[in-house]
Amino acid sequence: MSTPPPTGPLVTRETLAAQLRELGVRSGETLLVHSSLSSLGWVCGGAVTVVRGLLDALGPDGTLVVPTQSADLSDPSVWSNPPVPEEWWDTIRATMPEYDPLVTPSLGVGVIPETVRTWPGAVRSAHPQTSFAAVGPRARHLTDGHATDCRLGERSPLARLEALDARVLLLGAGYDACTCFHLAEYRIPSPLVKVGRPGPAGWEVVTEVSITSERFDELGHDFERDRPVVRGTAGAADVRLFPLADAVAYAQRWLAIHRPRAEEI
Repeated sequence: MSTPPPTGPLVTRETLAAQLRELGVRSGETLLVHSSLSSLGWVCGGAVTVVRGLLDALGPDGTLVVPTQSADLSDPSVWSNPPVPEEWWDTIRATMPEYDPLVTPSLGVGVIPETVRTWPGAVRSAHPQTSFAAVGPRARHLTDGHATDCRLGERSPLARLEALDARVLLLGAGYDACTCFHLAEYRIPSPLVKVGRPGPAGWEVVTEVSITSERFDELGHDFERDRPVVRGTAGAADVRLFPLADAVAYAQRWLAIHRPRAEEI
C-alpha cells in the first residue's frame, strides 16, 4: 500500500515569518504563543522552523514566551488519562523526580514549546507544574519570581506579561489553550484546592487556586465577538492575535457571570 502524499501547504521559515508579519506581529514586542505544529501543514524543518520563524518575526528586540507545563508532576490519585493502579500511588509519590527547569520536559503543550524550552538562551520559570519558557531580552524578567504556590496568578509570568502589554498568538490552537484566561480566575472568587507534587524535601501538598479550562471555548467565542481580535491564517493554521490584558479583563467579567464558583477547599 503506497503512502499518501503529505498534506500542504508547504511552510518554510521565511513564509511563516512573512505571514506572521502580515497578520501584525511586530518586531520588538513580547508574544505569548500557544501552538499546534500539525495544524500548520507540511513544515520544512518541523518545530525548529516554527521557532525560527517566530523569532524572525519578533526580531532581536522581541521576546517569545510559551507555556512549558509539566502536569505529570502531580498526585497519581487524580490521573485519568490513563489512570494508574491505587497500589502504585505511594511508590509514585515517593520516587517521582523533583522539578528541574533545565531537565524536566514539558507535557501536553506540544512540540513547539518543548523546542523553545531547549533553545539556546532560553530561561524557564520555577513553578513545578505550570512553568513558562522564554527567549529574548525580557525573558529573564518574565520568568524570574514565579512563586511555587501560584500556578497562573499574580506572582506568575502571566501578570508580568500583562504589565508589559504583551499579546497572545494562538497559532493553530484554540481558546481552550489560552492560559491568560486563568489569570482572571485568580481575580474572582474561586475555590481553593490541595495540590500534591514532588518537592525538595519529598512529597508535598500545597494550597492553590483551583483552575480549569471549562467553557474557555465559549469565553473565547464571546471575547472574539465583542473585542478586537486579529484573525487570519499561517500555513494551514487558523491564527488569532490579541492583547493579553484585554483578554484577561474580559475573562474576569465573563467568568464571574457565566461560571460562578463557590470559594471553598
